[in-house]
Amino acid sequence: MFALVVRFDLRDEEAAAAFDALVLRTAPGIRESEPGTLVYATHGIEGEPLARVFYEVYADRAAFEAHEEQPHVKTFLAERGQYLASTRVEFLTEGPAKGLPDGARG
Repeated sequence: MFALVVRFDLRDEEAAAAFDALVLRTAPGIRESEPGTLVYATHGIEGEPLARVFYEVYADRAAFEAHEEQPHVKTFLAERGQYLASTRVEFLTEGPAKGLPDGARG
């Protein structure tokens, strides 16, 4: 399993709305054409209207790399910067879990 959490802090409300629209355009491609992407969950943060958190779980590092090469993801990566004040990426280590396929935990 390969997992990460990404926090995006948006510049302002207009940027947040545009970023959310970009995410909505990107998500169908992830759902429909990425079997190695096991979880791709996006969230807002209560009390922080300009923050977004993505939780991503892939079958393995190769599945993550395949995700990064998809046309819909390349578009997201190319366009997101104009909306961001900052980004923080944290790569996760494996631990006890519920809700992930058994094969995702080794």
